[in-house]
Amino acid sequence: MTADVTVKQTPATEPPRTPLRMALRRLRRHRMAIFASRVLAVLYILTLFAGFFSPYDYDNERREHSYHPPQRIRFIDADGTFHWRPFVYASSYEFDDYFRRVWTFDTSERYPLRFLAKGDPYTIVGLFTWQRRLFTVEEPGRLYLLGADYRGRDLLSRIFYGGRISLTIGLVGVSISFVIGMVVGGISGYMGGRTDFLIQRLCEMIMLIPGFYLLLVLRNTFPPGLSSVQVYFGIVFILAFIYWASFSRVIRGMVLSIREQEYVLSARATGVPALRIIVRHVLPNTLSYAIVYVSLTIPYYILGESALSLIGLGIQDPVPSWGNLLQAAMSVPELQFHPWILIPGFFIFVAVMAFNFLGDGLRDALDPKTLAGTN
Repeated sequence: MTADVTVKQTPATEPPRTPLRMALRRLRRHRMAIFASRVLAVLYILTLFAGFFSPYDYDNERREHSYHPPQRIRFIDADGTFHWRPFVYASSYEFDDYFRRVWTFDTSERYPLRFLAKGDPYTIVGLFTWQRRLFTVEEPGRLYLLGADYRGRDLLSRIFYGGRISLTIGLVGVSISFVIGMVVGGISGYMGGRTDFLIQRLCEMIMLIPGFYLLLVLRNTFPPGLSSVQVYFGIVFILAFIYWASFSRVIRGMVLSIREQEYVLSARATGVPALRIIVRHVLPNTLSYAIVYVSLTIPYYILGESALSLIGLGIQDPVPSWGNLLQAAMSVPELQFHPWILIPGFFIFVAVMAFNFLGDGLRDALDPKTLAGTN
């Protein structure tokens, strides 16, 4: 007679439910935030490695191809023959009775696409120079997937290169305002008294000035003849100067309640320096709001730079940004006859909406009230 032996399997121990794990779990359930994060990842990859993904350099021009319309990549020619290598047709133009260019495509002359072929040299992340581009077209053909601007420069290439400025200006600017707002707000809320009074009056003075007009005034103080790099960093510091005040006031309000917690009082009683208490014990408890602030504020930097460049006070041609690429769209006739010049505005819209959706997801995921009820 054999006895039945039952083996009890011990369940695997679950990882501890830390606030970070619960926040990440809630964020993964927010589909729009995850989708927005993937869109932003694609945009940043395309723009940071613009030299590889774009067919030409941002200043490679063909004046005779001014306002060339967008082209179609084809696999089947006019005779119905299939080609394994995609191609574009040769193009030319004639003037109509109103001296407008009318473009026609020569179906007898094809220019195949070339992948990983040598093109205009570029630097990868400023470290080394390379010439291989993901795709281009055999010379003397030209590839204009999104059309060309008034100087015959490929709009797709200029959008990719312009995203380097329009997207990174938000990250750099919000990093500066983040550090200033956290430090100033933390000191103001923790110290209180006269220090708090003076800091808050300064913040109110900055917040009383309309942001865009302050941006225009400060931009006009730049000396003429600055390079695009100098203008770039100047705009970054101006935008950071405008947006740090409101952020620091919110941090100050959070610190006012955190400084009364028991762990802060015990650290103060043991003689820990005030600056160390602020940095080690107080400010880390405001990071949930600060992270949401970062994601929701970056669109303001993008729109601020775009507005300045649009009216000619920001990044100047030939260096592209999404703002100065829209300068031609300010002319109604140009927009009527060449509607593809409005495409950079679509990229601005996508980037701003993606950051807003990501910020909404982070706000829901990092909300302490919802974290307390997470299963």
